[in-house]
Amino acid sequence: MLNFALQSLWNRRFVAALTVLSIALSVALILGVERLRDSARASFADTAGGIDLIVAPRGNDVQILLSTVFGVGSTGAAMRWDSYTQIAVMPGVGWAVPLMMGDNHRGYPVTGTTAAYFEHFRHSGGTPLAFAQGSTFVTRDSAVIGAEIATLFGYEVGSVLVNAHGAGSVSFEMHDDAPFTVSGVLAPTGTVVDRMVFVTLEGFDALHAGYAPLAADPFAADAPQDNGAAYTPEQINAVYVGLSQRTAILGIQRALSDSQSEALSAVMPNVALLQLWSITGTAEGALRLMSIAVAIASLIGMVVMLSAALDARRREFAILRSVGASPRTIFGLIVTEALAVTAAGILVGLVLLYVSMTSANPILSANFGFRMGLHLPTGEEMGILLAVFCFAALAALLPAWRVYRMTLADGLTTRL
Repeated sequence: MLNFALQSLWNRRFVAALTVLSIALSVALILGVERLRDSARASFADTAGGIDLIVAPRGNDVQILLSTVFGVGSTGAAMRWDSYTQIAVMPGVGWAVPLMMGDNHRGYPVTGTTAAYFEHFRHSGGTPLAFAQGSTFVTRDSAVIGAEIATLFGYEVGSVLVNAHGAGSVSFEMHDDAPFTVSGVLAPTGTVVDRMVFVTLEGFDALHAGYAPLAADPFAADAPQDNGAAYTPEQINAVYVGLSQRTAILGIQRALSDSQSEALSAVMPNVALLQLWSITGTAEGALRLMSIAVAIASLIGMVVMLSAALDARRREFAILRSVGASPRTIFGLIVTEALAVTAAGILVGLVLLYVSMTSANPILSANFGFRMGLHLPTGEEMGILLAVFCFAALAALLPAWRVYRMTLADGLTTRL
């Protein structure tokens, strides 16, 4: 039966190929939307996974998350250094890392922080940051760069960077008088950290204070080692907080939100991410509906292909009846053809999916800081493919039933 169905499809290979391509595109679109959504969510969760609280000037939780963790936008205000020192010694706080933001390097976010950032930051289920080259800050003019920055611009330890004031690709002023020297290159993480530049707090302040950089080679053996660890700026933009007692998170959040000395927001990253997903849920739902609509249209196209050929194949069915084929056999032939076309469409769709993901990953990484996983179909994706296959079988019943009725009528006419 299968061999005969394949030979029949080969005789109509042009129309069959178009139908296979249509189903393949719908399968690739459905799975592509799911992988894009899942990869984006996983990357965001991995990036913020090791942070218990983000403390920043009073503002919207989602905006604070986007600006401090993903370098999108800004907190809109600054908080006093005294608030950071108070947070660091609060009961239940295990560590606190200050952050300064608002500059960029060739469109990529620049963050001022301390060496503690590289010690405490975690990603991808608790994995610490590792250095592919060099080490953390050596002097106040040191910079640590993500793996993607190093690859894009060919930077390595000893390369000189010049940053600019402004967020994203908007640069208001180039800080040519305060260059930085790369002291370390981070190993790839698959998160937004790969596309960020980190400098010392003192170095970040220097971009706007206009002081002369160190003239000596910071990597020389006799160079003074001043990594800015003792520097205390007047203001910062935010603080990452890790708790030694996770049960105290709500109490600490409430205490910081009710602080009388300064208006602060203490944001739980996971809660803010849920708010972000609720905002993007409408767009995700629209993409899903569009992909489902394309799949339905493809299956309808398959039904049209099979139905349109029925009258032209009437003689073929009569010959099959003359050699002993029953109406049920011909009914099964039509269903087998439909399932063969669908199976071919699913396989071609998977190939298109992986080819498109391979092509899209560099673009996603450069612009959004994440990649889609090139793994085998998950259980959920297999369920989607099975659903497409089953719906194709149901859709094939209509032309198959028409053939069944047609062969019965032809057989009755022949007997008369």
